[in-house]
Amino acid sequence: MTAARWFRTLTRGFVLTKLAVLAVNALVFPRLRRGRPGSGARVSLLVPARNEVHNLPRTLPGLLAQGAHEVLVLDDGSTDGTADVARTLGARVLPGAALPDGWCGKPWACQQLAQAATGDVLVFTDADVTWAPGALHAVLHELECSGAHLLSVYPRQDARTLGERLLVPLVDDVLLGLLPAPLLRWPVASMGAANGQVMVFRAGAYRRLGGHALVRAEVLEDVRFGTRVKARGGRLALALGGGLIHVRMYGGYREATRGFAKGLVAAHGGSRALAAASWAWHVAVYTLPWVTGRPALGALTLLERVAANAVAGRTRPADLAEALLMPVTPLAALPVYLRALLGRTAWKGRTYPRRRAP
Repeated sequence: MTAARWFRTLTRGFVLTKLAVLAVNALVFPRLRRGRPGSGARVSLLVPARNEVHNLPRTLPGLLAQGAHEVLVLDDGSTDGTADVARTLGARVLPGAALPDGWCGKPWACQQLAQAATGDVLVFTDADVTWAPGALHAVLHELECSGAHLLSVYPRQDARTLGERLLVPLVDDVLLGLLPAPLLRWPVASMGAANGQVMVFRAGAYRRLGGHALVRAEVLEDVRFGTRVKARGGRLALALGGGLIHVRMYGGYREATRGFAKGLVAAHGGSRALAAASWAWHVAVYTLPWVTGRPALGALTLLERVAANAVAGRTRPADLAEALLMPVTPLAALPVYLRALLGRTAWKGRTYPRRRAP
């Protein structure tokens, strides 16, 4: 077999494998559904917030309407009036303490929230996540059914501008196309994941695990938390937010570029070489087929994007039409990789290193 033919076989196999994983996840991945109130557990809804004045008026009212025991917002050194907005809307606001040495910002904010919380169930959710009526009941029902120590929910992505549609849906493509849900039941720590946008713990289990101190130095604290829960014998569960929990992560292409860059190298095990190879591979799989006259493989990549969006619950015509962007998506992602590989990345006034802290 020639090198060119071998490479064609490899790239086709990669896409077919992802399609198979997506098919499995479409069948078995839990989805939140509206239901009756659960067992009456005292729930603390915990929101780490740093310069979120543009998001809180849209998202905080929905959280406050969930009927939780308490809603706490941690003002993590904001400079835009976040605390005043959260307080005016009706949340209890905690002033964040200075960031200690050896901690990343979000784990430290979450650790402080957990220390102040009084609920039996701790629900950490980002300030840009929108909760529809009945979402908390659905989350508690899923937590009860799964028996998990950590339940993480993947909110449905809300991409609006062209720049967002180029980059943001890649989150679903990675999470749903590379990890078959049945593998979460395996007692192998590396077969784990979590999404920090919604992480739900039983309070006792959270504290026995060590809280966010377990991932204090991690840029990708959510993924590391998932794997370390499994490594310590805990049970991990994932669910899709569907129509009950959704998120608009970034307000456009430039913001998405900065946001994704801060965790890119950490997502590749701290290796810049692996991150660079990942970008080259995606160009080879998703862009080159259209340049080199391989329409069959190109069509498979479009099908992959449609399948990923469908599994995630993004089935509006504009969402499904995002598949047409696949050939240029790796090229649009180049600034993300360059920003991550060539220097430190600034995000909300903090600077993130190129590789994961030890």
